[in-house]
Amino acid sequence: MTRRVEGKVALVTGGASRPGLGAAIAERLAEEGARVILTDIDPAGAEATAAMIRAKNLDAIAVEQDVSSQTDWDTVIANIVGDYGRLDILVNNAGILDVADIDADNALAGLKRQYAVNIEGVFMGTQAAVRAMRTGSVHGSIINLSSVAGLVGFRGSASYAATKGAVKLMTKSVALETAADNIRVNSVHPGIIRTNMAKEGLADNADNYSAIEAAIPVGRLGEPVDIANCVLFLASDEAAYVTGAEFVVDGGYTAQ
Repeated sequence: MTRRVEGKVALVTGGASRPGLGAAIAERLAEEGARVILTDIDPAGAEATAAMIRAKNLDAIAVEQDVSSQTDWDTVIANIVGDYGRLDILVNNAGILDVADIDADNALAGLKRQYAVNIEGVFMGTQAAVRAMRTGSVHGSIINLSSVAGLVGFRGSASYAATKGAVKLMTKSVALETAADNIRVNSVHPGIIRTNMAKEGLADNADNYSAIEAAIPVGRLGEPVDIANCVLFLASDEAAYVTGAEFVVDGGYTAQ
């Protein structure tokens, strides 16, 4: 039986953290036949994730990358095209979370940090991938990780929500530009997932997150593989008629 992304070349950013979305996505794509390049600003962590995947006799390599750097994006994409001849899948997963009330002294600085990674990083990655996919005449798939915080409000997360809301509409706009090129662009909006980032958010904002967890209709936090399975669908040819869409994976939280 053919695996769902057999032979496709996939770049996944933010793959070092475990448990984390990038690591789970990279592993799931590799399990279904993709040749995975996973990147992170933490090269040792990225290599540890890649080694974990290779230990299962799957195809994964790690590359150091700062997604807020145009030079890094140019280099990473050029090397992928040079080494593999193509780029089929980009998962813009790398992101940071800065929890602060709007009147906090550090709120603006936190917004600027998140803007560089969560918006500029996704923009530059999407731009570079579109150029590579168009040049290579690839029927590509770009999946941008947003958040339920890009759909509804969360106390203490105004700056994070601003960046994730931007990702949602950036995704839709690019999807319109690339549909005729057979390049699909979609966003995934995780709820509260059991990752290292969520643990940090819980530590900084425990009261708010306790209320959020109690309000999840399915009664639990999500697992990274829940997001990875959604990304796998969007990366595969099963989603050939899906572009400009937003996929919410939140245990029903935003359905209320």
